[in-house]
Amino acid sequence: MPTDSTATSTPAAAPRPGWREVMRGVRDPKVALLLVLGLAAGLPFMLVGNTLGFWLRTEGIELGAIGFLSWVGIAYSVKFLWAPVVDRTTVPLLGRLGRRRGWLLLAQGGVVLGLLAMAILTPKGHLQLFGAIALGVALASATQDIVIDAWRIECAESSDQLAILSAAYQLGYRTALLLTDALIFLVAAQVGWASSYAAFAAMAFAGLVVVLFVGEPRSMGPSTVGLPPLWTPRGLYDAILGPFIAFFRQHRQMALAVLAAISLYRLADFVMGPMANPLYADLGIAEETIGTVRGGIGLAATFLGTAAAGVAALRLGLFPTLLLGAVLGPLSNLAFAWLALSGADNVVFGIAMAIDNFSAGFAGIALIAYMSSLTNVGYTATQYALLSSFYALLGKVMKGFSGVIVETLAQTRPLMEAYALFFAGTAALALPAIALVAWLARHAPAGVSSKS
Repeated sequence: MPTDSTATSTPAAAPRPGWREVMRGVRDPKVALLLVLGLAAGLPFMLVGNTLGFWLRTEGIELGAIGFLSWVGIAYSVKFLWAPVVDRTTVPLLGRLGRRRGWLLLAQGGVVLGLLAMAILTPKGHLQLFGAIALGVALASATQDIVIDAWRIECAESSDQLAILSAAYQLGYRTALLLTDALIFLVAAQVGWASSYAAFAAMAFAGLVVVLFVGEPRSMGPSTVGLPPLWTPRGLYDAILGPFIAFFRQHRQMALAVLAAISLYRLADFVMGPMANPLYADLGIAEETIGTVRGGIGLAATFLGTAAAGVAALRLGLFPTLLLGAVLGPLSNLAFAWLALSGADNVVFGIAMAIDNFSAGFAGIALIAYMSSLTNVGYTATQYALLSSFYALLGKVMKGFSGVIVETLAQTRPLMEAYALFFAGTAALALPAIALVAWLARHAPAGVSSKS
């Protein structure tokens, strides 16, 4: 059973790379590949998440039901349950193309078929079956994430390259989120929501075709040579418990604090998420306006936030970047509270979108780079799935009650005031994360957040 960490410590006094080295790293072909894979990973996320909430609200679905349906996203937070299978096995037939590529093509196929089924069925009158299909898309998308996260980490040859690849991945991912949470509004305004989902299913199919022309990462995850078969007691022990044992052995007394910080880091963002698009619908903001502002201001702010975080990680180090992201994150919540109180004001909406996308882009890069630095190459897929599950599980459980909370607040006050109180309250959820990250930055042993 492999247990030794392949991640080595970077001396605290090691000089940070200069601008010339940073630009040289950006020109690496692997950066373009991770940009494409980030697009593929991000494409389904909003289509079974916040964007779906807007479609449901326009169909007259109640806020409580929208909040509960957001629980399909929990699939992303329990992916560590099948990550060992992805790490240690190959897909029949497709596995001939490579272990990572085989699983990736299978998952992408599930995403394409699921989105097409959602477009054909539509939620009106078929909400339960529609929700089940959305869950299937989320499961396929989560499996895709397992493979792409492992791919990204296994491609990195140093901590600096890992930061650049993480930035490229997050840039692609955030671009996909904007396409499915901005451009889709413009498309839906012209052809309707069902046709829009069909169009994005075609886009997901295009991503599948691209994967056919790329090669496996050089590491290709843990070698199965000399290891017991997965479906034996010894093989199951190594595949399921081995990653956990290796993680706690590597990080020792800091392991629980690391997991707690990760689980709290984006809590405020997750809990408010399902109510963002219903707010736009209830404010009466036109679909064309939403698509235009998000696709313009939102896209620019995302690029700036992502680039700023990537540069900060290289120039300042992971912990200072992580702490800055924890502080910036809840600004999104406060921006939405301001929007709710301001009404359908296009200027306020534009400013809120700029704040939301910049802070989300920055915080996302910071957390991804930090979590990536904590994995062992021998268990890349499973350990990263564990970390990303801790990152999202608590928030995705809590966000299911978001609609009920807003509806309860609205019983004694105007709906927009209820929205504002909800968003301001969720911003306070970021305070424990800020405190814990600051504590980790001060007490974590040297090398805990570095990988070379």
